[in-house]
Amino acid sequence: MRRFVGFAAFLMLGLTASPLCASSIDSIPPDQQTIDALLAKADLAQPREQCFIYAEAVHQMTELSIRQYAAGDVSGATGLLKRIQEFSQKIHLSMSDNDKRLKNAEILLSHTAFRLTEMLHASSAEDQALVKQTLVQVTHAQNEAMMQVFQK
Repeated sequence: MRRFVGFAAFLMLGLTASPLCASSIDSIPPDQQTIDALLAKADLAQPREQCFIYAEAVHQMTELSIRQYAAGDVSGATGLLKRIQEFSQKIHLSMSDNDKRLKNAEILLSHTAFRLTEMLHASSAEDQALVKQTLVQVTHAQNEAMMQVFQK
């Protein structure tokens, strides 16, 4: 009986605590102000922190672009895709051996590439070229981050 009470208490604690700690990468809906704040933070950050902040900004831009495309704002979505390409290049340039959260940046870039793949499949034929080009840039940055992680 004593074991059962302990197990029940553990089970109840697990059931009530899991919603509090469960979160996903996409738990906060992106907006332009958040992206602008991240980019300002990246400009002021130390070089070893910039890679992760740029990866976070690219992820937020991707999510916002997907939302805009789904809402029918194709011009806003394509503008963000072009900015994603620019910042993917900045990720490449800011990457170094002593990056603080390089593994986290690689995980974010991997998720971003997955979301861009979803967008590629959902986009129209005339928009697929830009989405594919953006996906290639993000995948390249993600692969480079992964190689840096494994070299450590």
